[in-house]
Amino acid sequence: MLHEPLADSDKIRCMSHYPDPSFAPPQALSPLGLPDGVVIASRGRRIGAYFLAIPLAVVTLGIGYVIWGAIAWGKGTSPALQVLGMRAWKEDRRAVATWGGMAQRNILDYLVLSVTCGIASIVSFIMFLSDEPRQRTLADRMGGTVIVHDPNKRLG
Repeated sequence: MLHEPLADSDKIRCMSHYPDPSFAPPQALSPLGLPDGVVIASRGRRIGAYFLAIPLAVVTLGIGYVIWGAIAWGKGTSPALQVLGMRAWKEDRRAVATWGGMAQRNILDYLVLSVTCGIASIVSFIMFLSDEPRQRTLADRMGGTVIVHDPNKRLG
């Protein structure tokens, strides 16, 4: 069930009625508007997806990975993210990223990494480690996304 985000004034009013955050409605505590059971993906899960992409690309002979990726983008994910139950969540729309949003996120990231000879990947990793609590990489920032873990498949 998706929750409508509360306005700041409603959050303050809600929190004044619920001084203990464990009793507050979930939408009052989630500035991203995430549904119940969906959380920001952990660093370990994100790093695992990064390294999982390599053997997946090898096993599918590269071209299979590209085709799989083009299909997965329509679901707001990538092959490695899909295997690990993660999706890209658009912060501004409070919804799963569209195919176009995923294409923007991943193609811009590829172009930036290519132009900077990979130096941007180091910058991206530092951004990822230092961005609390969203843990966004350079690709996430360019695409306006946050990677979330959806273990109960609430996002479809």
